[in-house]
Amino acid sequence: MKKKPIVALIYDFDGTLSPGNMQEFGFIQAVGSTPEEFWSQSDYIAIGQDASNVLAYMKLMFDEAKRKGVHLRREDLQRFGKDIELYPGVREWFDRVNKYGAAHGVRVEHYINSSGLREIVEGSPIASEFKHIFAGSFLYDDSGEAEWPGNAVDYTAKTQFLFKISKGIFSSRDNKRVNASVDDDKKRVPFAHMIYFGDGETDVPCMKIVGMFGGHSIAVYNPASDKKRAAAMKLKRQGRVAFATPAVYTRDSRAFQVVCAIIDKIRADYEVQRLAKI
Repeated sequence: MKKKPIVALIYDFDGTLSPGNMQEFGFIQAVGSTPEEFWSQSDYIAIGQDASNVLAYMKLMFDEAKRKGVHLRREDLQRFGKDIELYPGVREWFDRVNKYGAAHGVRVEHYINSSGLREIVEGSPIASEFKHIFAGSFLYDDSGEAEWPGNAVDYTAKTQFLFKISKGIFSSRDNKRVNASVDDDKKRVPFAHMIYFGDGETDVPCMKIVGMFGGHSIAVYNPASDKKRAAAMKLKRQGRVAFATPAVYTRDSRAFQVVCAIIDKIRADYEVQRLAKI
């Protein structure tokens, strides 16, 4: 029986699968703020201290929760994820792509690579669809309350997870195996078998790396926003991505058509390479 190649679909979360930031669907309301107020305060911290935007928002979450008496335990963060708004077709997308892949000779896996919080994604309605969730997280004290950032994932830190996916490493902590030399034909998921979905500038390093090594990057945008569409089309003009498409994931969407075409190409290239070795 011939081995099936693995195709990895790797998604940013905020703005890619959801039209908003994940903190905006429960947490921000729980601390009595608005998205505009929260992100303005976060930017103020980052700019004023010349700090990481990711660490700034995590610090603000911690401070605001403490100030308002809101628990910041793992289960609380997961509960904030249950009401996350998703783009049209997202809930059915994974099964549909999996079935297409299986019917065309590949095994499809889905991954999250996000600057948001793993705990919130874990509470979302689609959490079970992912092979692994690479994202930010907190450390927790003996009573279960968040007390310090455990992982802060900015736009450059996200690139490390591409190499972990390629080598089959499902740990944020591992910093040895990810740097070990592995022949291309020994990698669990070659870069050429990756499809990366992102919505903005923070995804550019990942988009660029995937494309450089033979994979495929897709810029998605909120179809209701001319500004978001313009940003995605700019990425395409600049050669940062191969495709730009509305963030609509239904059966008749452009996103599904593009992914199916890429899967067909990956399968065909894999077969050509296999035959060349005989």
